[in-house]
Parts: sequence; C-alpha cells; structure tokens
Amino acid sequence: MAQLPLRKDVDQSLTWDLSSLFESDEACEQGIVKFLETLADFESSYSGKLNDVNSAVEAIDHFRTLSELAVPIGTYASLRMSSDQTDEDAQRLQGKVSNVLNRFRSESTFLESELLQQEDAHIKAIKEVKPEYTNFLDDLLRNKPYTLDAKVEKTLASFGTVFGGPYGLYNKTKLLDIDFGTITVNGKEIPLSYLAFEGGLEAHQDVDTRRAAFRGFYDKLAEYQHTTAGTYDIHLKQEKTQADLRGHNSVIDYLLHRQDVSEDLYNRQIDLIMSDLAPHMRRYAKLLKSEHNLDEMKYEDLKISLDPDSEPEISVEESKTYIKEALSILGPEYLEIVNRAYDERWIDFVQNKGKSTGAFCSSPYGAHPYILISWTSLMEEVFVLAHELGHAGHFFNANANQNIFDTRSSMYFVEAPSTINELLVANHLLKNSDDPKFKRWVISSIISRTYYHNCVTHLLEAAYQREVYKLVDNYETINASVLNKLKRQVIEEFWGDDVTITEGAELTWMRQPHYYMGLYPYTYSAGLTIATAMNKRIQEEGQPAVDDWINVLKSGGTKSPLELAKMAGVDVSTDQPLKDTIAYIGSLVDELEKLTEEINK
Repeated sequence: MAQLPLRKDVDQSLTWDLSSLFESDEACEQGIVKFLETLADFESSYSGKLNDVNSAVEAIDHFRTLSELAVPIGTYASLRMSSDQTDEDAQRLQGKVSNVLNRFRSESTFLESELLQQEDAHIKAIKEVKPEYTNFLDDLLRNKPYTLDAKVEKTLASFGTVFGGPYGLYNKTKLLDIDFGTITVNGKEIPLSYLAFEGGLEAHQDVDTRRAAFRGFYDKLAEYQHTTAGTYDIHLKQEKTQADLRGHNSVIDYLLHRQDVSEDLYNRQIDLIMSDLAPHMRRYAKLLKSEHNLDEMKYEDLKISLDPDSEPEISVEESKTYIKEALSILGPEYLEIVNRAYDERWIDFVQNKGKSTGAFCSSPYGAHPYILISWTSLMEEVFVLAHELGHAGHFFNANANQNIFDTRSSMYFVEAPSTINELLVANHLLKNSDDPKFKRWVISSIISRTYYHNCVTHLLEAAYQREVYKLVDNYETINASVLNKLKRQVIEEFWGDDVTITEGAELTWMRQPHYYMGLYPYTYSAGLTIATAMNKRIQEEGQPAVDDWINVLKSGGTKSPLELAKMAGVDVSTDQPLKDTIAYIGSLVDELEKLTEEINK
C-alpha cells in the first residue's frame, strides 16, 4: 500500500470542479468584496424601522440576497479545505471567509430580534404581502421563547468563530497532527493513516493485517486522547452555556428544538434499537465468526465482509452504470441529476494527503451539489456514493423549488433521502443475480454498510452522546477517562458476551466529527427508519409511491419532519416504523443464515 499522493499529483479528472462556485481563490476574494459591499449598510438601513410592513419586507429581501451571496463563498472555502487540509492557501481563505460570515451573523441579528418585538398582527401583515416568507417568520416565532435581548444576541453571534473553534481544532488534530506511521505484518511494511484505516484496513480480510492495523491505529489515537477530549469539552461547555442562557431544560432540549422533534422520539430511537436490534446484530457477529473461522470475535472484526471474495472490484465508470440502473426507478429527472454529477465533476473521488475522511455531500443554494468520497475500487463504494447522491438529489430538488429559507429539512429527516438510495441499489443487485454467493454479499452489505453504519455505528454514538450530555447538564467536567468509560459501557451493553471489546475500542469516540454537529448521530437511524418504510412502498406500489417521494424531496424544509414522513406515507409518531425496520433487519440476518447454509452444502 503506497503513501498517499499530494493533491497536486492526483488525476484532476477525478476531482471536483468548483467553478460553479468560483473559478479561483481570486474570484472568491472578489465575491467576498461584493458581499461586504452589500452588507455594509444593511443594519443601518433597517434597524429600528421594521414596524413598517414594507420596510420589514425590504429588510428580509435584503437579508435573503445576503444569504444567497454568502453560500458560494462559504461553500467554496469549505470544499477547498476538505480536499486538502494541508493547503496553506486554503487555510488562509477559510480563515478569512469564517471571519466575514461571522460578521454577517453579528450584523444581521437585529432582524430576528426586532421582528420578534412586533405584534402578531404585524407579522401576519408581512406574510400577506410576501407569502413566501411564511415559513421563515413561523420559524422565528417558534424560537421566540428562547430568544435573548437584541444586544445579547448580537454579542453571541460575534463569537461565532470562537464557538466554531473546537471543531476546527478537532480536524487539525485529526488530519494534520496525527502521524500514524506504518505497521509491519508478516515482514511487510504498510503505511497507516485515517484514510488507509477507514478505507480498507479496518475491514481487511486477513486477520493479522486487520488486527495489527487496529492496534497501530488505536495506540496512536491514545496519544492524542487528552487533547481531543479537552477540545470536545470546550464545545460541550459552549452548548451548555447557550442552553442555560436561552432557558432550555437541558442541552438535549436545546439541540432537539432546532430539529423540531420531541425528546420522546429521540429517546425511543435510541432505547428501542439498543434493546431490540442488538440480538439480531449479535447473530450477525456469530455468523461472521463462524464463516471466518475465528477463535474469538473481537471488536476489530465487526467490519469484515461475510464473503470478501464475492465483492467485485469496480471502476468509477462502472459505478455510474450500476447507480443509474438502480436509481432509474425514481424517474428521468432524478436520473439527470446522477448523470450530471458524474459528467460535470460534482464528485471528488481521489485519495490524497490531507483530504477529509469519510464521505459527505454539500448542496449550496444557487449551485449544484458537491460530493466528497475516497474511492477504493470496491463494490461497497457504490452504496456510499448512492447515499451521497441521495443527499444531492434531495437538495437539488429542494433548492430548485424553494427559496433559500425553506430548503433545509430537519436533521431528523435529512438521512432518509440518502439511505433509501442504498436500499434501491441493493434491490437492483439482488434482482439481477442468481448467484447465491453474490446475493449473500449484497445482503451482508446492506447489513454491514447500510444498517450497521446507520443503526449501529451512529446509534452507539447517539447512546454514548446522550450519556455525555447527562453529565454536562450536571455541570461535570468531561475528560478522556470519562469519555472512554462511557463509550466502553455503551459498546459492551450492545454486543454483550458475543463480542470481545478490545482495549482501545473505547477511543472510537475520537474518530467521529458528529459530536460537534448537535444531536446528529441518532438521526441516521431515524432517517433509515423512514427510508425502509418508503422503500417497501416503492417496491409494492411503484409510481404512486415514487411520486410521493419526489414531492417530499421538493418540499425541502417547508414542513416538520413528522409531516414530511407523513407525506411519504410513514407515521413516525408511533413506534411501528422503527419496529418494522428492526424486524426487517432480523429477516435479512435470517436470509444470510439460509444462504450460508446453502453455500456451505
């Protein structure tokens, strides 16, 4: 395994083309100048004048223009950094853009504060003049009980870059400071890095390589645990301070308010999966142990493929064919988004030094989406890419049909459009193969990638995160020892005696950036619950279900997550969709056991 190349040395045709945002850093700098000119007299022009309906509408119009100008600036700088954290020009630009956008947040806080001082009749009159701002104003009113004095809001907004500092510091530690070096397995030296570990070594079919990579990776993480825990503690203290200042009952209450979700739904998602899904996943772990002839099933063995020899290697071009065929059920307009993503270089496939780990989709308003992935030429990446194209298809539709204030759905719903695409890919692969070994690989991939990733990896993050916030609400200091203890407890509770939790596994909390993004982890399983039900509808009902789904995507953030799910024919106010999802996972494990018995005969 070779060392990762520098960004300048990779195949540029497999990198994303940022020109729909800006042609160059210099063009972005010019965009900053234009933005600052538009921002210059915003506050002085409208502050104190919002008691006039027409002036209020003009102020919101101006704010809308500023928001639309800010998007490409922020996105361009962010994507430049994501592609190479070591790029000093990208670091400088990101710092400048961060300061400019922080100034925007600070100088626009008056708008929300002064609108909330108006009578309900005045707000109603604004809606009548400009109906498209109804959701924007309703969201303001929903925040009214937790909004502080205008001067306090402006002060807090001025600290935006400071509040965002822990996440930036976390990434610097993770991607710039940690040097994992190499490991030696059976006389062979193998370079180790975040990308190498997560891109293949943690699921390597050779047990010696896999376990040596785990040991080398986690031993190196341990050297940075105190710095990383201290960074996270600063973030937690900031969230706790905000929650207390705004009058929320807890940090969880404060963070769920943003999602427009009750604490009952949040707790149900965690508790039911911890209790009801665990037995199915333990059966899956036993199957892995048996098929790989392992004397002991260890934590570091959970990511291995049930049948790695049946996983085909696949090129980027071949992935396009698979994904197009699988997602064609969503219609020609959706398929056009997929075609454009490949043809117009919306996707960054390459692996290079300094590139962000994992995969994500950024969907800037007024431009097309961008997807980051590190292509490993394994079939599994088709599922990853289909997932991110699900985000792209969602927000491409939402951005095209809603104004900038109404595009973003609740975090509770946001993973449904991504995870359903993984299920559609699996459906397609299963329908087009009679090979029991390949079918077993596909089903095991649904479990190990789609359901494991979303309902186990991220769910265990959520269960751990909930325990962290309980301590934070009691004003207890968080350190590495506390975080390690909590993480180990959660992992051991889920896997029981069926998996040996190796020393170092508790440091898994250091790997995930989600803890700096509010209550994000549990929403993966929430989204997949909706996606599982919607996938069943599409398979059984065909076009009517597809039409409903596309309308949901176009609705963006105009409705609550429960209303969006209801548009898709899924009632998440009850626990039935989640129970059905867990039962479906159980049926997949049943099918794996049957296929394995058939193959072994």
